[in-house]
Amino acid sequence: MAVHYVVVTSLLRFVAVPGRPAVLHANVLGFLCAFPVSYLGHRHATFAATGVPHHLAMRRFFATAVLGFLVNEGLLALLVTATRLDYRAALVIVLGTVAALTFVLARCWAFAAGQAP
Repeated sequence: MAVHYVVVTSLLRFVAVPGRPAVLHANVLGFLCAFPVSYLGHRHATFAATGVPHHLAMRRFFATAVLGFLVNEGLLALLVTATRLDYRAALVIVLGTVAALTFVLARCWAFAAGQAP
């Protein structure tokens, strides 16, 4: 989550007026940079003891992350368009919400042992 936030806000420092398109484009790059950090953190720390093979966990987590990103991008677009929230506040709300969602999906499915591939 921190990597995603830092990438987005750092990229937007170079944009004179960070409008909706710039925020949403930077959000894509934030996701792409944060994905490997998130996967490795979950794989080696949060869910290390599950014993789910890497190839299976990676596929499942990628699907979970893509779903999370779609929710992320849609909610961020809504917040920066329909509210007066600063993009940074909107990003914090979105990232926190999506982090909770993806954690539950990772725990219940992506890294859950004992399920058929």
